[in-house]
Amino acid sequence: MNLFQSAKVFTVSELTVEVKDRLEGEFSGIMVEGEISNFMAAGSGHLYFVLKDKSAQLRCVCFRHKAKFFKFKAEDGLQVIASGNLSVYEPRGEYQLQVDTMEPKGLGSLQLAFEQLKARLQAEGLFNSARKRPIPLLPRCIGIVTSPTGAAIHDILRILKRRHENVRVLIYPARVQGEGAATEIAAGVNYLNTLPEVDVMIVGRGGGSLEDLWAFNEEVVARAIVASRIPVISAVGHEVDYTIADFVADLRAPTPSAAAEIVISKKAELADQIANQERRLNQSLHFSLSLLRNKVLGLSSERVFASVENKLAFYRQRLDELSFRMGIAGTEKLRLLREKLRKYLDSLSRLDLRQFIKAKEQMVTHQMERVQGKAELGLQLLRGKVVTLEVSLQALNPLAVLDRGYAVCRDSQGKILKDSRGLRIGDHFTVRLARGGIEGIAEKMIPSDGEVKNGQN
Repeated sequence: MNLFQSAKVFTVSELTVEVKDRLEGEFSGIMVEGEISNFMAAGSGHLYFVLKDKSAQLRCVCFRHKAKFFKFKAEDGLQVIASGNLSVYEPRGEYQLQVDTMEPKGLGSLQLAFEQLKARLQAEGLFNSARKRPIPLLPRCIGIVTSPTGAAIHDILRILKRRHENVRVLIYPARVQGEGAATEIAAGVNYLNTLPEVDVMIVGRGGGSLEDLWAFNEEVVARAIVASRIPVISAVGHEVDYTIADFVADLRAPTPSAAAEIVISKKAELADQIANQERRLNQSLHFSLSLLRNKVLGLSSERVFASVENKLAFYRQRLDELSFRMGIAGTEKLRLLREKLRKYLDSLSRLDLRQFIKAKEQMVTHQMERVQGKAELGLQLLRGKVVTLEVSLQALNPLAVLDRGYAVCRDSQGKILKDSRGLRIGDHFTVRLARGGIEGIAEKMIPSDGEVKNGQN
């Protein structure tokens, strides 16, 4: 007796497909918690790993178009919650979880990514104070990388104008949140480093959530700040907000407004400093002269020195000479300081941000006209290529031959006939003409030698 007569017999492929259909239909949009093990990132960008607990394990795959949105770095030993769909990998007959999203358990993905990058850059020594440079006292030009429409840039410009109305400012407009913002910020840092006139740079934005500030936690921004030849002030968010950019920058400002106050001293404060130095120098000179005079007077009052009156006269004259020379030296130093201050003030008064912006606008307009011209020329070339290809395709069209009186004959299965022996007497056939077609039944066979055969193969 055959035990399998009444049972359906599957092939391996058929059974695998049946299981795949049922699994994928039943287990979609599920969430699985487990520990990552055997993690591997392929060169294609796909991620392969195993989720396991104390009793079982589950193979998982996350394709590149999903994995690129992970903010943290997946690694062995990390406890996560993954969501996705169960599927069957047919070549091995194994079921697996196709992961769409994944979050670390307990710690949020953004916070974990922040801690992972912070630990790695700190291990490289990028946070060390020894590699950080001082901010120049009187910068000729200040570069700013931020959003041109945000509140931060308005606060910075308002404070800079109040503290030093003629200071030169270059603004690199960049998005400061959302997809692609980190790349734009890094590009701004790199671009300002190509301008020799920029002495210091402010990189930042106003406050927001961790997600809003995330662009300043991206590695590409941190690497750009570290590679900058220009000292960088990080001014991101509020005083309580800390980003990776704050740790790698040469100086952290608690807010964008504070960065504007730090980057340059008030013009009045500079003038006061010079005046204070002048007063201190005068006081020092007068004090030294008073000490010398008192010492001479004290010595001259002693009777033991009566016999050396001539020598005292010499020293008195010498003292007057030294006093005169010291006065001249002090006056000259004060003159040089006043001249240096005048040059600084003249240099700052010649700075005109509006003329600079106008020149940059003209340059951008010129570049846009060049790009538009190149685009129009490229479109003309592409149109010419399309016309040429259309002519070539029309010439290669096999149906065009039918317009010259030819026809295509097919048997009942639709196969093109090249030989009369492909038909038998009574077989159906179709003939395709340039316009329309004909159906028929074979009644006579005319072989290639021209002999007509009736009723036979």
